[in-house]
Amino acid sequence: MGEIKRILVTGGAGFLGSHLCERLVEQGQDVICLDNFFTSQKSNVDHLLDCHNFELIRHDVTLPIWLEVDEIYNLACPAAPGHYQYNPIKTMKTSVVGAINVLGLAKRCRAKVLQASTSEIYGDPEVHPQPESYRGSVNTLGPRACYDEGKRASETLFMDYRRQNKVNTRIVRIFNTYGPRMHPFDGRVISNFIRQALHGEDITIFGDGSQTRSFCFRDDLVEGIMRLMAAPDDAGEPVNIGNPGEFTIRQLAELTIELTGSSSKLIQRELPEDDPKQRQPDITLAKSLLGWEPTVPLREGLAKTIEWFRSIDMSHYRPPTPNY
Repeated sequence: MGEIKRILVTGGAGFLGSHLCERLVEQGQDVICLDNFFTSQKSNVDHLLDCHNFELIRHDVTLPIWLEVDEIYNLACPAAPGHYQYNPIKTMKTSVVGAINVLGLAKRCRAKVLQASTSEIYGDPEVHPQPESYRGSVNTLGPRACYDEGKRASETLFMDYRRQNKVNTRIVRIFNTYGPRMHPFDGRVISNFIRQALHGEDITIFGDGSQTRSFCFRDDLVEGIMRLMAAPDDAGEPVNIGNPGEFTIRQLAELTIELTGSSSKLIQRELPEDDPKQRQPDITLAKSLLGWEPTVPLREGLAKTIEWFRSIDMSHYRPPTPNY
């Protein structure tokens, strides 16, 4: 390995952040994990606390912090609809003020900084699959806008800091990701389905379940993010990272029942406002720029995630909001 880097991971105790911290610690990097523990768990990084090259700071990214670092992964933001809609103004602040704070830190330290953006910036897409050039179809007034527009604004800030202040920026647009350490009460479709199936409860699908999603396993996603951070310095444009395999929500529910051996039945509820009908990444750019594509099929990744859900005591996890 080359020179040891000081790396800040905001949202580092979250589902993706904790796995990223783990990978960076294993590489021998000097890792600072920053988190306010709103939707994350200290238990996600417990096993790293005794490592000499890992430090945990309880801090909210909407407040400035002064550190000396070489790289920043900005992953701080509630990402599940129930959580980001619980306090929409705080969600917008986390995306916008948080981005300003990490970009200011990166400018002062001359650090590389990566923004975890989202496929939600495409809204309810009119183009399928979604390439990075697609500008999106987003309702600025709807209940999801705090997250969608907050992430769009953060992308704008990253590009403007890059152009005006010559900050070395990266933007990754993350599509639905799942895997071990998902919060059981994050309200996302995979964690909901697994939790309901393991408890023998009816599995709730919204609408008729024909809406599609593409699910990327956590390890594949984090590998893509790390490759983007290591890419040449001209890699400033957004890059989609996700699995292009497309499944209906009904197919996901049926596969979850099969893999858990559950007797759960499917019940339908009304589709939420502004819920996208389709979501599938075009990963042509990730393949050409990063030599990256996902390797874990849904059946395999879902089985690993179910195994993790079986291994935890769900009473140790509290729902971060009433909206799970």
